[in-house]
Amino acid sequence: MLRRLGGFTLLPLLSLVTPFVLLPVVARVAGPQGWSSVVAGQSVGTFGATVVFWGWNVIGPVEAARARGPELTGLYGSSLRTRLLLLAPVLPAAALVSAVVAQPGYRAVAASMALATSLLGLSPAWWGIGVGRPAVLFWYDTVPRVAAAALAVPVVLATRAIWTYPLLLVVATVVGLVAFQRRHAPGADWSPLPLGRAARELQAQAGTAGVNLVGTAYAATPAPVATAAFPGAVASPLSSADAVYRLGLFAVVATGNAFQGWTLEPDADRGERARRHRTAVLAHLALGVAGLLVLALLGPWLTGLLFGAPVAASRELGVAYGAAFLLISASTPYVRNLLLPAGRTRLVLAWTAASAVAGLAVMLVAAARGWLAGVAWGMAASELVLLLGVLGPALRVRRAL
Repeated sequence: MLRRLGGFTLLPLLSLVTPFVLLPVVARVAGPQGWSSVVAGQSVGTFGATVVFWGWNVIGPVEAARARGPELTGLYGSSLRTRLLLLAPVLPAAALVSAVVAQPGYRAVAASMALATSLLGLSPAWWGIGVGRPAVLFWYDTVPRVAAAALAVPVVLATRAIWTYPLLLVVATVVGLVAFQRRHAPGADWSPLPLGRAARELQAQAGTAGVNLVGTAYAATPAPVATAAFPGAVASPLSSADAVYRLGLFAVVATGNAFQGWTLEPDADRGERARRHRTAVLAHLALGVAGLLVLALLGPWLTGLLFGAPVAASRELGVAYGAAFLLISASTPYVRNLLLPAGRTRLVLAWTAASAVAGLAVMLVAAARGWLAGVAWGMAASELVLLLGVLGPALRVRRAL
């Protein structure tokens, strides 16, 4: 378990460290007004990537953990077929939405960020998680992103053209995808034609995809809502808090990746399975508390250091995003390790939809009343509703294991 946890956290650590070098450059080149547009485009692209992923980043690791030999190749081919089919409508939609919410003069930059980030939905990371091979994430997901960011720093500084980073990210993503295909799935049938086959595969994962999409919808909403609702550079402090929060989510994702396969291994007896689930829950809870403390206590100082004093987050924004971090970390093992593998997709979808409605309502009311921090509290409210909704059913599933 320690080797698995180390592999899924330490190897991809560069993907967390690198943005701390790149994003300060982007923030200072873009200025306060452009910074909020860049973050808004990235948030829209995150949702676009989730649409492209469909349900593969959630249920894919479970299916990959159960597959063997040629089944793995076929599974990857199926995932790429469906994702390529979705990519066609997602890319123009993401570009359009990000351009609409961006500030005047920064629409093209926001659209390019949305396009590049949406393309990350083609990542083969879920395959590496399912088969328990963190090197797959490192070489075909982390290294391309790090390479794009490392190259972008001097290019953006020299040209003052922020769009060069999304362009480099697109190139790196495609190179990593082709390299993975040739090494691990050379015979995979990835063509989305005939469309009927790919459409049936999409329909088979509709429930899981719904959970994924609804959950990401409210999580990706604060920055675009604030950028569209508040004039000029007013939304920039929220964008800074949002950027640090999303960098911190790397730790939640990495911890979830490490524990998901371990808790679902079929050869563990009942007592061992219960122990593994308890360990996963406690690890996520400890991580959430640590994230809350960092964002609440150090958020204003950290965002000012990284992105500049003019766009530093307020204390209230740090507390709001810290609360959201704690709640999303606490709910992750219940959803990923218990409810979804147990087939409780509809229940998770229902509570995710309820949490999205509650959170979006808070965000919109806060934006209408000119309360910037209230937009962030809306996301925390969403995560609270989800945790309260899934906690009881997840505990019952764990007792039945």
